[in-house]
Amino acid sequence: MVSAHGGRPVAGARHRQVKLGAYVTFEGRTWQVAAVAGASVRLVDTRGQTASVLASFLFADPTFAVVDSPAAAVPPWGLLESVPERERERALAWQRHIREVETGLPGGPADGGTPRPEYDPARRSMAEREQAKADELARLGWPQVSRATVRRMRARYHANGLLGLIPRRKPSRATGRADERVVAAVLEALRRQRGRSTGTLKGLRELTGQILADTHGPGAVELPPPSTFNRLVRVIADPLEHPGRPARTATTTPVRPYTPTVALRPGELVQVDTTRLDVMAIGEDGKPVRPEMTIALDVATRSVVAAVLREEGTKAVDAALLLAEMAVPHPARPGWPGHLRLAHAAVPYDRLLALDARLEQAAARPVVVPETIVIDRGAIFVSAAFLAACETLGVSVQPTPPRSPAAKGAVERTFGSINTLVAQHIAGYTGSHILERGKAAEDEARFTVAQLQELLDEWITARWQHRPHEGLRHPVLPKKALTPNEMWGALLGASGYVPLPLTGADYLELLPVRFHPITGRGIRINHRTYDHTCLNEHRGRPSPTGQPGGKWEVHLNPHDVRQIYIRLPDGHLHEVPWIHRDHVHAPMGETAWRHIRAALGRRGDREAHEAALADAADQVLRRARPTTAAQPAPPKTTPGTHTAKAALQAAGDRPTVSRYEAETEDSLDALEARAQAEARDDVGDEPGAQPLPVTGALTLYDADQEAELW
Repeated sequence: MVSAHGGRPVAGARHRQVKLGAYVTFEGRTWQVAAVAGASVRLVDTRGQTASVLASFLFADPTFAVVDSPAAAVPPWGLLESVPERERERALAWQRHIREVETGLPGGPADGGTPRPEYDPARRSMAEREQAKADELARLGWPQVSRATVRRMRARYHANGLLGLIPRRKPSRATGRADERVVAAVLEALRRQRGRSTGTLKGLRELTGQILADTHGPGAVELPPPSTFNRLVRVIADPLEHPGRPARTATTTPVRPYTPTVALRPGELVQVDTTRLDVMAIGEDGKPVRPEMTIALDVATRSVVAAVLREEGTKAVDAALLLAEMAVPHPARPGWPGHLRLAHAAVPYDRLLALDARLEQAAARPVVVPETIVIDRGAIFVSAAFLAACETLGVSVQPTPPRSPAAKGAVERTFGSINTLVAQHIAGYTGSHILERGKAAEDEARFTVAQLQELLDEWITARWQHRPHEGLRHPVLPKKALTPNEMWGALLGASGYVPLPLTGADYLELLPVRFHPITGRGIRINHRTYDHTCLNEHRGRPSPTGQPGGKWEVHLNPHDVRQIYIRLPDGHLHEVPWIHRDHVHAPMGETAWRHIRAALGRRGDREAHEAALADAADQVLRRARPTTAAQPAPPKTTPGTHTAKAALQAAGDRPTVSRYEAETEDSLDALEARAQAEARDDVGDEPGAQPLPVTGALTLYDADQEAELW
């Protein structure tokens, strides 16, 4: 005889024994046990085929079972911990009494000793022992104990083990004694308001009463009191559907369990998202704006592999260029301390430098070629430009499920860390919500968006990449939180590093594509004319690619509209400048262009020549640039030196743009008149004094005055 469970017998074990003549299932077929020889079992199937297998191999088969018998299982001992102590002690006492009735000893046959005469199996029958145990328990004060009670407890013990000796209680319903018709009406009321604007519990109660009246007739079913009704709603309603909860968070699907996102190598999973930075900046038009921040976070190392700030309306080109930024080394800015270079990071620098010479002047930030990018369903991330860029670089795009904020939990939490760790220390901090905002946060703006970009890049390199992260643990050092750079260095040994060389032409290919005809005057885009000699032989001709209307493929950077790039029949992109590019000495985006057109429109100069727009663009960009001419001369530094610390210290000395000035300086005529008035006020009383250049937050450029200084 072979036991299918092995070890000490459990309740019902005699029904699960593999013995001669028993039927078992093995490898999906039914067999009969023909012989048991030591550790081998001889089986015969219904077709007469035989098989001899080891008992251990037979019992380990997933399909093994003894026909017409319960399967062996370990009793759920953990449930005893949830039983009240009094009932647990009573069950243990019943176990000793049952063992004494069956074996004559309270601890079973292995207990040793001599049975009491009334429980000796050799002298007393089972019925006599059961009656003796009932009389004994009655003398001890156990209520309502008879021979039938002892027999019933023995049966429950053999069927369910120790848990069978615990009193069974009928499970109570979650809704208590509430009328089933009321419960159905509440569920119907919750269903009707799903997806709509939520109200109060009082309104839900009135709707429930209407449903009861319509279904069962007026007054047929009594509506519970408000307190009882409120408790009923809290029990049966989904937590996301409670009255008073935000309607947009309610869902018709069950709440899914939270599963943390796991990545085992750099670039395996990169999460990308966009949000508003909690800092006011000075826009291209001189007015305070709140820039948008787009970051890419590597889940495996928690490294911010790319971060882009834009004044407003992040474009698809920003998301596309974000891919190229994370795949190439970040150059160390001039003037940065030496410890911010990759050579001083906790990575195998010499081995990396042998693979990629670009890392020699790189900052201490990871270089990651993304394999999969997790995005939400924002317009810029599902645009054709971004998806085409991902396809070009061989990146897989994974959209998050609807109403699943935890799907990008890592990047969402990083936004909060950036706002609390660095944004609150920058002039113009707005706070996380309106209740934390100061009265004049706009007037505190000191930095342009480009300067904030420099501060953010340096902070990521100096602070974020060297800050221990609780989510980064190495299997060898589970108690120590690693920094993103340390985790990157640890994972490089397992995943390696493969450089992705990108040229300038690759960046041009990532720019958004438009299609325009080539006319005799060149290419016209948004009231701007682009022309070059390379277009001479193609003027008025259709594109050989067969585009509708004969239009040509044009790539345009919305953040620098001073030139475009057109694909000519040779297959390459050629630069075509704006005909007035020489008048604009700084990169100008579509935002500044729209502001200039609006300002000239308010002057009634709608028919002005395009050169007037170019001149106005140059003046706006010069005014928007903060000046420091009226401040003490700074200490001598190397050209281009600029650190986050120096910028933050100088923030308090920069002139501000007040709200009144920002509102009144839309008119170019008003700006020119104001600049001339300030210049006359600054003229000294000495004979022959010359007007001094105007200084301030917004500076006008006077060509005649500048020529006299030379």
